[in-house]
Amino acid sequence: MSKLKDTFGSEGKLRQRLDGVDLRQNAIFIALVALVAFFSITTPNHASITPDNWSNLVVQNGYILVLAIGMVMIIIAGHIDLSVGSVACFIGAVAGILAVRPLEQSGWGWLPALPWWAAILGAVLVGGLVGMWQGFWVAYIGIPAFIVTLAGMLLFRGLALMTLQNTNIGPFPDNYRAIGNGFVDKENTLGTSLGIENYNATALVITAVGILALLLQSFATRRGRIKYRQAVEPRTWFFVKNAILAVMVGYVGVQLSRANGIPWTLVLLTFLIVVYTVIMKKTTFGRHIYAIGGNLHAAVLSGINVRRVNFWLFVNMGGLAALSGILISARMNSAVPKAGDGFELDAISSVFIGGAAVQGGVGTVTGSIVGGMIQGVLGNGMNLNSVGSDFQMTIKGLVLLLAVAFDVWSKRRTK
Repeated sequence: MSKLKDTFGSEGKLRQRLDGVDLRQNAIFIALVALVAFFSITTPNHASITPDNWSNLVVQNGYILVLAIGMVMIIIAGHIDLSVGSVACFIGAVAGILAVRPLEQSGWGWLPALPWWAAILGAVLVGGLVGMWQGFWVAYIGIPAFIVTLAGMLLFRGLALMTLQNTNIGPFPDNYRAIGNGFVDKENTLGTSLGIENYNATALVITAVGILALLLQSFATRRGRIKYRQAVEPRTWFFVKNAILAVMVGYVGVQLSRANGIPWTLVLLTFLIVVYTVIMKKTTFGRHIYAIGGNLHAAVLSGINVRRVNFWLFVNMGGLAALSGILISARMNSAVPKAGDGFELDAISSVFIGGAAVQGGVGTVTGSIVGGMIQGVLGNGMNLNSVGSDFQMTIKGLVLLLAVAFDVWSKRRTK
């Protein structure tokens, strides 16, 4: 009996110590650090942690991470969107028509090529219209999002092929391409003026400001939770976690500064993360999304306009899918019929690996970004280790399954 009491007593003490610790979010953070460490050792000549590889990793995964931001909102509300890859391809084609309009694309002779910025605005507007189309069927007609977006996956892929006429459109203007391939102060003008040649000084400044902002936000959040007597993480873990996060951000920033600097893709992605984190945590719209996903019946009874929220969720997803399409076309310097293949699966996997609940009502923007980075680091490391595509697909499938299994286990643990 005494041993049994000791066992339950130690378990109770462990739960008390873990009170306030979000196991799902912290587990994926630790998993990301572990993956980076593992591939830094196993890849030939430590190729996974070279400056150029870090730069490529950010740029190559940017368009998936943009989709993951919108997808986590959709999944929190209890829906899913299978059309985002096709929409991204379609919008890339639209951007090609607007910015380039090659003469061989018959039927578009009436449309002059627009300035690069006008082409981007026009493409995002079309993405919003796509979102309105799908949101209308889901929110006001009542067709499940799975069916609407499955139809959209076929519909917009077909429209992309019709727009491109089974050919590529490109090259794009230099300013347009910079969105997917450009870097902040690539010429290192600031570094040259300061006598720093081996590092991009602008990247170092941005990294330092980013670390300071992350730490200030983390401490402010903790103070707010303590003020309102909410559970907070143990002090030791809080400081250790933030120290590791600061070191990781600083390390990546230094590595980027040794390459070409901070990619514009990362600037756009950081802006979106900040904006959508605020939307989900601080606004009525964000709280309504969580309420709808957590308990739809209670949300209706509490007076939430569920139809309107669902409609704007898909409009937002259409706009973010448009941004993703712009990023991939800028990255490839061409709008191609195969663009966006499998993007929807990568975005959905990122969200679930990032701690979102299958039933809805649970998930964060930052979690989906970390989930997307786990996928990116995993794929990048396996490519550098010459792992075959068959094994890569198997491993990624197992990672997704284990992530969801951990979510189920952590829910049972808290009951």
